[in-house]
Amino acid sequence: MKHTMWCSIYHVVDIVSNRNCVYQTAYHVIWCSTYRHDILTGLVAEEMGMMLDAMCAERGWPMISKEVQPDHVHLVVSIPPATAVADAVKILKGTTARRLFQRFPWLRSRLWGGHLWSPSYYVGTAGNVSAETIRRYIERSEHVTKRR
Repeated sequence: MKHTMWCSIYHVVDIVSNRNCVYQTAYHVIWCSTYRHDILTGLVAEEMGMMLDAMCAERGWPMISKEVQPDHVHLVVSIPPATAVADAVKILKGTTARRLFQRFPWLRSRLWGGHLWSPSYYVGTAGNVSAETIRRYIERSEHVTKRR
């Protein structure tokens, strides 16, 4: 049996509970620079990594893995169910583009149309929950009685 990163992803992600839900999420998100230009190198790549760390920490989105390549970004992040993944990606792409253009004005001259990121992105879910875990959760009554 082949083991991949996804087999053990939930060993890294904590189960989180709040007032109305219990969740354990992990999303693999990839987005590319416009026309796949190799702009995420050197100081730009370092700044991009630090921005992603800070933004995810500020919002309480645990980052599981991050890889900044010259023309794209891989991010595995836990986002709460109340936040749409599309909104989270929009925040990450929009904020990093604005800040990178401010910090490195020369980037605009390398890109046509003034856009740092391609308008599309990839998102996939990671991991699975066993039937036994679901059964234990349903049989546990404390999650229902605490709210009454």
